[in-house]
Amino acid sequence: MWKENDLDALLRIAISAGKEILSVYERAGDIEVEIKDDSSPLTEADRRANELIVEELQQFSPSIPILSEESEKMAAAERMGWSRYWIVDPLDGTKEFIKRNGEFTVNIALISNGTPELGIVHVPVTGTNYLGKLGKGAWKIGISGEFNEISTTKFKTGSGPVRVVASRSHRGELADKLISTMAAELGDCEVVSMGSSLKICLLAEGKADVYPRLAPTSEWDTAAAHAVLNAAGGEIYDTGFEILRYNQKESLLNPHFIAVADPKFNWSSLLTPVLR
Repeated sequence: MWKENDLDALLRIAISAGKEILSVYERAGDIEVEIKDDSSPLTEADRRANELIVEELQQFSPSIPILSEESEKMAAAERMGWSRYWIVDPLDGTKEFIKRNGEFTVNIALISNGTPELGIVHVPVTGTNYLGKLGKGAWKIGISGEFNEISTTKFKTGSGPVRVVASRSHRGELADKLISTMAAELGDCEVVSMGSSLKICLLAEGKADVYPRLAPTSEWDTAAAHAVLNAAGGEIYDTGFEILRYNQKESLLNPHFIAVADPKFNWSSLLTPVLR
């Protein structure tokens, strides 16, 4: 059973990792970048944040295993045997970090039997945090430390423009078709482009309605924000409109997905014909 001070501890860990990231971000000159085997970028900030998070989580909950993007890889059979584990992206949005546009985050989530149970998304540049716990609620926490409860908004046809979140770096033709379909069937679409897991957090705090992601992501990219969105009242589905689950297969790549603020609205009947 999670206690309030456990949530505070998770907040402390994410903020501390954010400070490690900012110590690199705020240096003068270009940020040094390595290219990993999967062609994604890696920086000193990724490494420093990862080391801090892993060490702190091991002290905080030594019996719960940790899966991190930047830690040593393990056999799928081993991790698929875990019923409960931490999943970490120490610096989500490394490309945004390198561009110095501020749209990068620290992501930490606790997964229980494939479902994100608890998650935090920390934004180092602004000091903003999104924290969610299933069955307990979701909050947006600023630099003052005050917990402000957040929730998704219900979608009603004709109540205003459909607020669609799109990836800044990965949008694509199919996402454009979905947006066109929503505009034709539901009215005007207001499209907001953004990097990292902040896109999902916009849905959680009631500032967007739907986020189609039809480009590759990994489970650590989405788990923390998925936990926040769940706790706030939303959901993430694959393109067959099955709920997105974690650690169910050998690959850690997510399927393409649709994140929605209002799961009771029939997004499936509207979007499935385009997704087939």
